[in-house]
Amino acid sequence: MILPEGFIKTTAPLMGSQRWQRFLDSLSEERPVSIHLNPVKATHMNIHPEILDTQVPWCPNGYYLKQRPAFTFDPLWHAGLYYVQEAASMFISEVIRQHITQPVTALDLCAAPGGKSLLLRETLPQDSLLFSNEPMRHRANILVENIQKQGHPDVIVTNNYAKDYRKAGLLFDVILTDMPCSGEGMFRKEPEAVQQWSTQLTDQCAQLQREILDDIWPCLRQGGILIYSTCTFNPKENEENIRYILDHYEAEILSVEVSGAWGITPSLSEQLPHPVYRFIPGSTRSEGLFMAVVRKTVGEEVTRKKDKKHHKTEKRKTDAPRWIEHQEDYLMQWKEEQLIAVSKRWADTYQLAEQNLRVLHAGIPMATVKGKDLIPSHALALSTALCQEAFPHIDVDILTALQYLRKETITLPPDMPKGFVLITYRQHPIGFVKNLGNRTNNLYPMEWKIKSGHLPDILPEVLV
Repeated sequence: MILPEGFIKTTAPLMGSQRWQRFLDSLSEERPVSIHLNPVKATHMNIHPEILDTQVPWCPNGYYLKQRPAFTFDPLWHAGLYYVQEAASMFISEVIRQHITQPVTALDLCAAPGGKSLLLRETLPQDSLLFSNEPMRHRANILVENIQKQGHPDVIVTNNYAKDYRKAGLLFDVILTDMPCSGEGMFRKEPEAVQQWSTQLTDQCAQLQREILDDIWPCLRQGGILIYSTCTFNPKENEENIRYILDHYEAEILSVEVSGAWGITPSLSEQLPHPVYRFIPGSTRSEGLFMAVVRKTVGEEVTRKKDKKHHKTEKRKTDAPRWIEHQEDYLMQWKEEQLIAVSKRWADTYQLAEQNLRVLHAGIPMATVKGKDLIPSHALALSTALCQEAFPHIDVDILTALQYLRKETITLPPDMPKGFVLITYRQHPIGFVKNLGNRTNNLYPMEWKIKSGHLPDILPEVLV
């Protein structure tokens, strides 16, 4: 790999000779493979011993693998039992465990494809609410898919910019800003980042990051924490932006206890020796990441808007089918032709979000209306709140599961009742079909289907 001359000139002296050499050596090494398990869905399951390497030390549910299986052909990956994630990104779970002990309202501002949001949702205390946002629409659709696969009912996914949140009047106890950046830490993973790198790009990113901070800071409650992260190395986008926060706002920086054995690098700026956390390939078994945590001590907050009495989601009433556990804890809301279950605890917050933001997913999407039918949604099949006994269901083998995930027609036993049938693989739901007796309609989302027509020689078995 040929690194840009400007990058070498600035980064080599920043890292120091030994750390720089370790970094250079890592660029020719195979990238580590890591996953984190969904603790709700993967209960009593383990990584297959033939591919399990070691645990990611800063994440209880994170694991390194000895090799990269063909995840696309594992139905349990599609069912949301685990997520393939770069190890350094899992450090967010350590931050949350050390600093958040009570239920909160949290925002992941730049969330796609969703790995950090999944870890936030898994680690936040029970009864917390997570907003997972992505400004770019095509990336936001990927975010929705991953959030729905995880299946947690207390998540709202939006497609907005930071300035939209400032106007919306929503307030948060935790805000994660995983900033758009120059991507120096992804050189090994994304070679195109090498070609795109320039000093002008780092300057532009640093300025954009400050604009995002200015927009989102008023949305942080007094006493709340902002988690700042990038996947780059230069101090302009890292330590200098932490200094910008401390100089322009009433804030204090917080420490995260780490083990020296983890290989995490502290601040590389002698002028800004704050407690920050750098993951550098060659020093840590990961790609590049920078993270710091600041608390808002005092300061102006946005004014929370009042909810409007007449809202588009309340235009139609229905007797909702009993398809989820503890349904009495949810309110049923209509959004156009979709029926959504939202927790009564945060129904008012949902209404405020619907009025002021572009909401793509919220709570539990229950069903859509098509003609006279109420068709259960795919998100319902993957929800951890699903009442499986509400539907006839059948557990299928891996080849049938892959047929289903390709959105092909599958054959059910002749004694299966007509109507909506839940398909499971190893007892875990993967979606619905409508059984018409002589054939079935596959209800798997078209945009999610496996496009590859071939099968690997060895089908993956990641969990046992």
